Amino acid sequence: MLTNHKTLRRRFKALHRNLRGASMAARALASTDHPLLAHIIPIRRCNLACTYCNEFDDFSKPVPTDEMFRRIDKLGALGTAVVTISGGEPLLHPELDDVITRIRHNGMIAGLITNGYLLVAERIQRLNRAGLEWLQISIDNVNPDEVSKKSLKVLDRKLELLAEHADFHVNINSVVGSGIRYPQDALTIGKRAVELGFSSTIGIIHDGSGQLQPLGEEERRIYHEMQALEKSSFTRINAFQDNIAQGKPNDWRCRAGARYLYICEDGLVHYCSQQRGYPGVPLANYTREDLRREFVTEKSCAPHCTVSCVHQVSVFDAWRAPQHPAVPTLAAAPSDLVQIE
Repeated sequence: MLTNHKTLRRRFKALHRNLRGASMAARALASTDHPLLAHIIPIRRCNLACTYCNEFDDFSKPVPTDEMFRRIDKLGALGTAVVTISGGEPLLHPELDDVITRIRHNGMIAGLITNGYLLVAERIQRLNRAGLEWLQISIDNVNPDEVSKKSLKVLDRKLELLAEHADFHVNINSVVGSGIRYPQDALTIGKRAVELGFSSTIGIIHDGSGQLQPLGEEERRIYHEMQALEKSSFTRINAFQDNIAQGKPNDWRCRAGARYLYICEDGLVHYCSQQRGYPGVPLANYTREDLRREFVTEKSCAPHCTVSCVHQVSVFDAWRAPQHPAVPTLAAAPSDLVQIE
């Protein structure tokens, strides 16, 4: 049970997050010369092996902390608003708390995407002290199966610990689409998230190039029911998914490489986790000229893209700066199923 002191502290921190977010949104509207969101990978290794995922391995070593600091400082110098740490499983990095603190020292909002398996009360409290501001866990099913072990049955106790100890915002993402056996599980997961005081979102499974996989009738029904649970979500800018649910393309201007950066464990900037190799420039050498070039570069994968984080940041610039085709055009990516960010 939360004490009055803890409740007040959380409300104050939430108010502070919202004010910072509003300030960064205003800055984003005023200037296009800085990234709004960067995903950075401190370790590619994961303690799980979900069959749809192409974003992990079982052997990679952590990126050295000094190198992570240099990359974080570079993102700060570029004026990045939000840095989300992803993987692999980022909690496997032995000095992750220091990386989070470095993000905050650069004035950026610090987020974390984790499978949740390594969370215990002491670890959550360390994340509080490091300055983490939001965390997301994707839960794929109610009971583990051969596709995914990220199940509510396994993770429910972790969610209870977060509800008790976390001072940061928690979002629980559930999924529907190809590879998910029981789409109704998404509703069970979403309702449990709201019950615990978290926000809840739903994603749509895409293929290995981040492309559209239309939903069936039952999946569409679940998807629309889940939308009602997303009213207070900090990632509610998901209207693009309405078309995806019906198998329709979206007409939008993808600002990947400019407003959104994906930095892999090798320190290279990519459009997103599903379009690695483009532009493929080391972050250390990335300049405002690169940001400006990619801001007006049309991405051929955009119409059928389901990578929600890129859609969300691109909304800020939907009304300006027409784009032009890239040269060369994007190469085809693998067709294995993977989960959205």
